[in-house]
Amino acid sequence: MIRGDGGRTIRAILDRICNKWTLLIVATLDGGTLRFTELQQQIPGISQRMLTLTLRNLERDGLVSRTVFAEVPPRVEYALTPTGRSLIPPALTLANWAITNVPAIEASRAAYEQR
Repeated sequence: MIRGDGGRTIRAILDRICNKWTLLIVATLDGGTLRFTELQQQIPGISQRMLTLTLRNLERDGLVSRTVFAEVPPRVEYALTPTGRSLIPPALTLANWAITNVPAIEASRAAYEQR
């Protein structure tokens, strides 16, 4: 899979998962189903456009489900799918790795800047 197509498939998936907003949206939805406005309020700094685009891509990739209720005004809710939930453990592992290695990374950056 990695070498068969030059890594294009895996790169495309990792690009989606590792973009600026995806993990924040997934982590926020890990708490339960939310409406668009609730999501936007819980993710500081995300624009309406970026939230819309990211949710659309996550829905397309099967990580988030979108449910529209036939009400006036229409109500739309977003939730993690089982595939989206399966992203939480590896994301937490990566976050823990980053937290554990912050001192070493910062020391390396400081040493690099002094050269």
